[in-house]
Parts: sequence; structure tokens; C-alpha cells
Amino acid sequence: MMQLPIIYLKPGKEQSLKRFHPWIFSGAIKNVGGDIEEGDLVRIHDAHDNFLAIGHYQIGSIAVRVLTFEDEVVDHAFWVRKISVAWELRKTLGLAASETTNAYRLIHGEGDGMPGLIVDMYDTTAVMQMHTVAMYLMRDSLVKAFQEVLGAHLEAIYEKSEGTLPFKADVEPENGYVMGRSKTHVAQENGLRFNVDWEKGQKTGFFVDQRDNRALLEKYSAGRKVLNTFCYTGGFSFYALRGGATLVHSVDSSERAIVLTNENVALNFPDESRHEAFAMDTFKFMEAAQQKYDLIVLDPPAFAKHMKVVNNALQGYKRLNTKAIEQIAPGGILFTFSCSQVISRDAFRTMIFSAAARSGRNVRILHQLEQPADHPVSIYHPEGEYLKGLVLYVE
Repeated sequence: MMQLPIIYLKPGKEQSLKRFHPWIFSGAIKNVGGDIEEGDLVRIHDAHDNFLAIGHYQIGSIAVRVLTFEDEVVDHAFWVRKISVAWELRKTLGLAASETTNAYRLIHGEGDGMPGLIVDMYDTTAVMQMHTVAMYLMRDSLVKAFQEVLGAHLEAIYEKSEGTLPFKADVEPENGYVMGRSKTHVAQENGLRFNVDWEKGQKTGFFVDQRDNRALLEKYSAGRKVLNTFCYTGGFSFYALRGGATLVHSVDSSERAIVLTNENVALNFPDESRHEAFAMDTFKFMEAAQQKYDLIVLDPPAFAKHMKVVNNALQGYKRLNTKAIEQIAPGGILFTFSCSQVISRDAFRTMIFSAAARSGRNVRILHQLEQPADHPVSIYHPEGEYLKGLVLYVE
């Protein structure tokens, strides 16, 4: 077996690992046998020196992210096997060879047993983000494994980890191509096309996690006036247009996002007169709005990334949702979301209850939304369920 440094846990701290949870917190560690640096592979043993798992060591409250609970060698064959399992799942979901959708998530961190790694596919380009030093240090090995598994389905890999690695990490990542070069930046989702700016855009360039929710919104759009806030590159907007909306307003504080939104609308609906985009703060736009909307989308960025700011984030969500519920036309539909992992589904729903009660209007839940199947959640790692949403009917 592999000769790796051993991390010994305090008595009783092995229970979460026996339930296959993939995180080990620093407070659970008793001592370390051998030299260890951030990004190293380590063995995890209990206080009685029994093997528990193998994972990547990192500096911080989450000290180890588990790769396997088997006493096995973590080598090229290991990564090929992991990626192959993820690839087969996307085939099962009908995404890997779809004629109408070529934008999807291939690797979703812990959900695919590869903590610290996110990979989104845009046609034959993979955009890879590392969230741990360990994954960043082994990017060359990962590239080879992706090439072996995907073959002709992969023509380029763009690595984009400058903004995702730990702030204090002793590495200096530079975004750029680590394999090939993309022929096009246009991808497709449910038959709609869009430009993806993976070099300068947010995340990997597009929010592929809203694919199913955008398709649902399309079904509610016919004959409605739609407001898409925090629109980024306009995903919900061009679905609303295809669904038959009579008017669509897209709002984002980023002028670059508005440019991309207009480009994406024009790509699908040339010379479209029903759409108008505004580079403006959402709160200010809604305060000044004279238009009554029949359908409103609230898809803000994560208001809370750490538990310390959850209460403040919930107040921000409440203020935003209260304003939308107050302003939406009678019989209106509200799509509202939170992508903050640290805000639970129950906390989000309680916040919506408070916003609805404050408005004094009758509000009913039509749908409870979540991330799509290509963002799988390990049954042993509920923290992987980050996206939650509701579709509300407001009388």
C-alpha cells in the first residue's frame, strides 16, 4: 500500500467517517505521523491505528477531504476510474450525447467523489476549477485522465482557478488553456444557444445549474411580462422569450453581463423588440419600476458564503423577496432562489414565509426547486445540496 503520512484522529472522532462523510475537521485530529504539507495525500487512522480513509490534506477548518474509504493506491488508474464513473452518469442522464444540450456539469466535487474539483462542459471544451491546493497541484495528471476517458468528446480544457483556490494558498495560479484551444464559445441548452465567457465571466462562464428551472419558467411565460433580476448572461430571459412572454426586462449591476445578455438574446431572437436590458442594481431598479410584472425571477449571487453572515444574508433575501411579492401583479408567478450552501432549505423557506406575511398577500407554493441531476449530492454529504428555490403564485 501507499507510504503516506498518517493523520490520527482523537478517540470518538471517527464516527462521521464510518458514516462515509468526506470531511475531517481540524479539531478532530490528535496528531500527525510524518511530514505533511498542504495538498499532500494522507492516510486517516483512528486513535487505535485502524485505517479509515485516504484524502487530501489542507490548511483550514476542513483539514482533510476524503477521496476513498478503501485502502488503495491513488494513481492515474484511480482518477481514470473516478472520471469514467462521472462520465457514465452524464450518459445515463442523456447529457453526454444530447443533440439539444451540450452544456452541463461533468464533475461536481464531493458529489462525484472528487472533492475540490468542478468541471463544466461546453460542447467539447471543459472548464476546470480547482477549489483545493491538492487538486491544483495534480492538474496535469487530471488533464491526462480526462483525455483518456472523453477521447474525441474533448478538444480543449480551460483551467480557471485564480479566484477559487484558498486565499492563503502558497500557489500562484494563472487561468488559461492546459489542453488544446476552443473553436467556439457558443454552447447549447435545450435547443437555445448562448455565448460563454469562461475567460472573464463568473464561475465557469454560465450557470448550468439552472437548466431545468429555466425550462420550467418557459412553460409559465406565455402572455406574461417578465422581470429577470441578477440576470447575468440572460439565461432565464431567452427561455421566457421562447415561451411567449410579451415583454422581458433583464437587470444586472454588471455592464459586461448586460452586453452578454443582449448578445445571447440576439443569437436566438434576432431583432427582438420584446426584450430590454438594464445595467442597474436590482434593488434600485425595483424601487423605481413603474411596470407591473406578471413573472419575476430572483436569482441573486450567494449572499452568504460563511455561517457568520447567515443572519445578515437572510435579511437581504427577505428584503428582496418582500419587494417582489409586493410589486408583482395579481396572479403573478415568482421564481425565487438561494445558491448559498450555508443557508438551509428550511431557513430559506422560513424567510420566504416572513416576506409573504409582511406583504399581506395570499401566496402559494407551486414548485420546490433544486440543482439538476448533473450536480449530484452524495447521500453521505448533504452539504452538497446548495441550490434551493420556490415557485410561488401570488394572488
